[in-house]
Amino acid sequence: MTDPVLGRSPDALLEELPRGADIPENLDPLADGVLMRHQAEWIEDDSDLKLGEKGRRTGITFAEALDATLISAAKRSAGGQNYFYIGDTKDKGREFIGYVAHFAKVVVKQLAQVEEFLFEDQQADGSTKLIAAFRVRFGSGFRVEALSSRPENIRGLQGTVCIDEAAFHRDVREVLDAVNALLIWGGRIRVISTHNGVLNPFNELIREAKAGKVPFSLHFIPFSKAVQNGLFRRVCLMKGVPWTAQGEAEWEAKIRGAYGPRTAAMQQELDCVPAEAEGSALTRIQIEACMIEAPIVRWARDDAFKNAPEHIRKAEARDFCERELAPVLASLDPHLQHVFGEDFARSGDVTDIKVFAIEPSLVRRCALLVELRNVPFDQQREIFFYVVDRLPRMAGGMMDATGNGAYLAEVAAQRYGSLVVEVKLSVEWYRLNAPPYVEAFVDRTVLIPRHEDVLRDHQALSYVGGVIKVPDDMRFKGSDGFDRHGDSSIAGMLGYAASRANLPTYGYEPISDLIQEDWLEQVVPENRSTGRRALW
Repeated sequence: MTDPVLGRSPDALLEELPRGADIPENLDPLADGVLMRHQAEWIEDDSDLKLGEKGRRTGITFAEALDATLISAAKRSAGGQNYFYIGDTKDKGREFIGYVAHFAKVVVKQLAQVEEFLFEDQQADGSTKLIAAFRVRFGSGFRVEALSSRPENIRGLQGTVCIDEAAFHRDVREVLDAVNALLIWGGRIRVISTHNGVLNPFNELIREAKAGKVPFSLHFIPFSKAVQNGLFRRVCLMKGVPWTAQGEAEWEAKIRGAYGPRTAAMQQELDCVPAEAEGSALTRIQIEACMIEAPIVRWARDDAFKNAPEHIRKAEARDFCERELAPVLASLDPHLQHVFGEDFARSGDVTDIKVFAIEPSLVRRCALLVELRNVPFDQQREIFFYVVDRLPRMAGGMMDATGNGAYLAEVAAQRYGSLVVEVKLSVEWYRLNAPPYVEAFVDRTVLIPRHEDVLRDHQALSYVGGVIKVPDDMRFKGSDGFDRHGDSSIAGMLGYAASRANLPTYGYEPISDLIQEDWLEQVVPENRSTGRRALW
């Protein structure tokens, strides 16, 4: 059955279609300097599944309309196919089809036929729902259709499907159910949106994509990136006014200032920070479900210890390692890969060294947690080397190289080479690495020691400015009565990130049996995996 075409003539319809920013008649988006970098990167990404996390008016819909034009204007042999745009409002569909009509004339040099029609959507019960829609037909035989609302039967749309402002649709989850059917016949999915709350299905989809749980190619496009890439320069071009750095700063300040005290709304719409995100990233139930009996070895020193003679400090550290650590390290499964994460502290909090064994099922099981409180730098180095030297099939680790942690991370990198990654804990690092760690608790693919301190460390993980981390000013008392700052959760995040980094496996030979009585002077024989010699 043919979709019923509505009465207005194509020429009259074309005249009234908006083109978003009132782009000039002769604007060629493929000309040098017209597309911003993030727009070009979006078009160049030909992934079957593509996900755009964006701020308002960053130009991705403009870029997607250009891509839709190129896809539908191409012959089948060149990858051409039908394209379906599903916006959250009818006006969005009209704007999108206006872009396509313009690009058809300017870019592909076709006088495309524009129609307004009623799209027949087959419902699950066999009935039909009519959806107001617009379309552009191309000489290739393919078409771009912009629908005013999301159809029930997405599986019936064979071609490229774009869900724009997905967070404002009824249920983005239903899109995922339809993905496989589309992909079977060569279709593609684009999901684009600003945020609409931390609990919105779109935000859940973003988290799953960051964790690698769904195979979407992810693009992060906040308003600030668009400004950096030349958004205000394009505004000046359209208005015919000269660009100045001061004018750009004032323009951005005016846009942000328009939100007034509604900073949460401003951050959500411009900075891709879902609203109501200042809350715990994990519940107590989720954390406890991933807790097991695992060894926790602690060593705390008083302030006088750092002033003790060097040989005393070395001897006490040696005794601690042989007494407390050696039995645990000797019990580690020699057949499993081991990785580690280390969060450094010198006096205020605790240094945590968390060792994960990677099970055949890819579950990361904490095999050892070492906590050092108020231990001098040199002894932390000695204890750290003692642990890592004895990890079976040691596959690498990530270490906190922020502030005072830079020293231990540096000497570890010198000793173990590329196996150690020195991490400056930044907003960007947390944005990329915290979601997979949190999702691992949802999937129960990470196991941590069962202890109240470890539980509270992970309860401290919160959404701060849109990223998951321990808030900088958060402190709480541990079971020993001293301050903690989510230390084991940060070490766990670093260790989990190391386990996902595809680091090589090295075969370490245990050296405990080779160490002679006099630790203070003995040079350990060369380690086969590193080619280095270790001096306690």
